[in-house]
Amino acid sequence: MTVATLTRKAEIAAFLARHGLADAAREPLAGDASARRYERLRTRDGATLILVDTPAPAEDLAPFITIGAELSALGLSVPTIRVAEVERGLALQDDFGSETFSRLLADGADPEPLYALATDALIAIHQGWPDGAAARLGLPVYDADLFVAQTRLFLDAYVPTALGRPLSDDDRSGFETAWRAVLEPVCAGAPSLLLRDYHVDNLMRLPRPGLQAAGLIDFQSAGWGPRAYDLVSLLEDARRDVAPDLAAAMVARYLAAFPDSDPAAFRRAMAVLGAARHTRIVAIFVRLALTQGRRSYLVHLPRVWRLLEGQLAKPELGPVAAWFDRHLPPAARAAFVVPETI
Repeated sequence: MTVATLTRKAEIAAFLARHGLADAAREPLAGDASARRYERLRTRDGATLILVDTPAPAEDLAPFITIGAELSALGLSVPTIRVAEVERGLALQDDFGSETFSRLLADGADPEPLYALATDALIAIHQGWPDGAAARLGLPVYDADLFVAQTRLFLDAYVPTALGRPLSDDDRSGFETAWRAVLEPVCAGAPSLLLRDYHVDNLMRLPRPGLQAAGLIDFQSAGWGPRAYDLVSLLEDARRDVAPDLAAAMVARYLAAFPDSDPAAFRRAMAVLGAARHTRIVAIFVRLALTQGRRSYLVHLPRVWRLLEGQLAKPELGPVAAWFDRHLPPAARAAFVVPETI
């Protein structure tokens, strides 16, 4: 155990002692691809809380608190922060339990009510997010520049492994030019809060009425950007197949709540933003396998590639599809591009 790990363990023990939880039972919880850690604390009387431990509090704990307050004001369910020492990256929040949408679906729950609830929560956010809140909170703006920068990870993490060589500067420039051409029109549309990782792993069913039954647990990376992003994140899930008829019904459900919107433009935005998201996720999953040995993410690559190629086949992705066809032939889009020795 490193000195840094021992120091952090001591900081957490002191934090818990300051808040009367020195003797609480502690159970580590499964994490995601981030550096955040969570533990379930159980007190002697059986009550539970969640310990949040993050090495980057200014980037995730502070925005989690401020954005959560806005979402709560809209009538949505977010974990209440009971105690926070933001400068130390430590907090205690309400325990929403273990009924994530993904777990419920794996156990055989009917997907339609869950996806309808998730879609309705997005509608509530996009209809009710207060004017000026994004600027007041200092949220990052998800514009074409930011999306292009995110897709650039694909050039660094995926392409050299798939092709066995890096791309030339001209080829990299062509990639960025193609993405900018399709992203700029999409990002010119009406923006709203963009939660960024809105999918069934980050939603929990709570025993509460109406929209409050949807527990939102991962929104610290939220920004201000195109409204279509979170819906395509929900319906084109990197970790779970969503039936096409169900996805189509949820898009129709969303659009019905915005009768003044242009359905064709919204679907074009979903295609472009979905393709950008899938491109980034392919890169992230391969990078996790290469740099951290987390090969379990590779099982999802075939699905993400199917989703990406489905979007690349649409006319609005023409410039990007042409780049992929030139530089990444189908054989270079295989699921097993990471050497087995890693």
